[in-house]
Amino acid sequence: MDFVFRRRYRGRLKAVILDWAGTTMDFGCCAPAAAFIQVFNRQGVGITLEQAREPMGMHKRDHIEKILQMPAVAKRWREVHSGAWTAADVERMYREFVPIQLECIAQHADLIPGTVKACGEMRARGLKIGTSTGYNDEMLKLILDEGKKRGFEPDSSVCATMVTAGRPAPWMCFQNAMNLGVYPMEACVKAGDTPQDIYAGLNAGVWTVGFAVSGNMMGLPQGELNALKPRERETRRERAYTRLAEAGAHYVVDGIWDLPDVLDAIDERLAQGERP
Repeated sequence: MDFVFRRRYRGRLKAVILDWAGTTMDFGCCAPAAAFIQVFNRQGVGITLEQAREPMGMHKRDHIEKILQMPAVAKRWREVHSGAWTAADVERMYREFVPIQLECIAQHADLIPGTVKACGEMRARGLKIGTSTGYNDEMLKLILDEGKKRGFEPDSSVCATMVTAGRPAPWMCFQNAMNLGVYPMEACVKAGDTPQDIYAGLNAGVWTVGFAVSGNMMGLPQGELNALKPRERETRRERAYTRLAEAGAHYVVDGIWDLPDVLDAIDERLAQGERP
């Protein structure tokens, strides 16, 4: 029998890459969903909140195209516009989407409770903090400004328009790692509230953590979430946990306030020679 040397990283974590809407800012991930609904309403093609949320996490142009590809939406489009949608329609809707999204972001810019504390704990561990988002450059600048006002300022921020492709491609994770100067990739964690976040992290070879309650999977601002009857809240929570786990997340927790404990568990696994 032949034996080969297998290299293993046994050090500690070096960086965490966080999403924005639904992860660090905008509890319930409300700003993007509202913007997509407005854009489609302007075309005379109404979409449901569930349809608006389904592709969440992708580059926003790709997100619009994914919604248009849904059979029910494509059917309504043909009825209203007497023909199938085209690439030109996607581009036009994306251009209309941008100013609407900027306005919605400004209305939903509060940090998710626990963000500042969790990031402080991460920095105390010596971790660097990166961020990634399906927003474009202009939107990223706005959320960076709003986040800084509220006490959140990451070390690196990458948006979908800065790389060749957004999620589920791994490029934003790789660019963050380059910006932060960290390697190997198993020393990084990708945390977010959508399956697209998980797919991007897995494709990049990093540890992945899904946030089930604070973001798109639950899809409710904090006040509405707290107003739910306990049984309904738990049912929706379990559904969100299942969806993120099925996407392949190594861990699923309620929100960023739970992340420090997960990082402890990952450090222990790394020390034993485990990889994502």
